[in-house]
Amino acid sequence: MATGRAYRDFVLEQLSELEDISWRAMMGEVILYYRGRVFGGLYDDRFLVKPTASARAMMPHADMELPYEGAKEMLLVDNVDDRQFLRALVEAMYGELPAAGRKGRRHGG
Repeated sequence: MATGRAYRDFVLEQLSELEDISWRAMMGEVILYYRGRVFGGLYDDRFLVKPTASARAMMPHADMELPYEGAKEMLLVDNVDDRQFLRALVEAMYGELPAAGRKGRRHGG
């Protein structure tokens, strides 16, 4: 199962208050970038983020899930309806993310 367009569009809209959000489609899934750094993705209609210290602190009871077979576990974001929380989460994670080499596709593009 891949991430559906409706779920992708919903999550991107929820993240739209953040400047410089971009994304890239990859094998039916969506890789998410903030200021050029990968922070998470959409996998089988699930919003998963890297398990940084900030993300763990903000979501202490979040489930760890595999985005796909053979990948490292990521944190499941189950509060996708709260735009302010999502903004704070991504901004808090930014300083802990490694720099990325490739840019994603611009939101809305």
